[in-house]
Amino acid sequence: MSISTVAKKLSTAAIAATVILLGIGAVAQATVLTFDDLAPVSNFDQIPNGYGGFNWDNFSYTNGSSPGDTGTGYGNGRVSGDYVAFNAFGDPALVSDSIFDFNSAYLTAAWNDGLSVTVEGLKSGATLYSKTVVVDTTQPTLVNFDYFGVDQLRFRSFGGVQPDYLVETGSRGTQFALDNFTFNEKATSVPEPTLLPALLSIATLSAGSALRRKQLKQS
Repeated sequence: MSISTVAKKLSTAAIAATVILLGIGAVAQATVLTFDDLAPVSNFDQIPNGYGGFNWDNFSYTNGSSPGDTGTGYGNGRVSGDYVAFNAFGDPALVSDSIFDFNSAYLTAAWNDGLSVTVEGLKSGATLYSKTVVVDTTQPTLVNFDYFGVDQLRFRSFGGVQPDYLVETGSRGTQFALDNFTFNEKATSVPEPTLLPALLSIATLSAGSALRRKQLKQS
């Protein structure tokens, strides 16, 4: 094999090694928040900040298996275990953290059938994604969001058909149940662009050393 051929192969190997090194930071494993590992409650309580590594604004959780939730979206929206999250008072709710990917979640209308839920994915205050889904009280709906590189999620629910008992009391009924919140946390970051020349230099030096060893063996 000629020296030039060896050099080409070593250069290719060096570049491949660099690409692999750069790709390590992008690998992350999906995490599922089921809300079943929160403190037990007899009625409902706020989701504490820090749960799953997120800040939770206007999100509470409840035991959907309790007698008071039978026949509602809180009970029917359970996917794993007994607990589900919901937007308190039917108002907008936020989930925020450093950069993450929002993969999917199960959504169920708590009271109003035909409830619309809009979920926005934001980064630094700018909306990158937005999706509106219509859900009912009878069963959970799996929604694949695939929001990549966001630092905040904004949930807003509206509309739907109110049951008679809510109409009589003047309640809105725009709460939704949330379960199996699936995301990818960016555990490590991809090397900064300013590091690329240094990484390439290291890879090139390694290839050069191997080439010189090859030449000495042939001499």
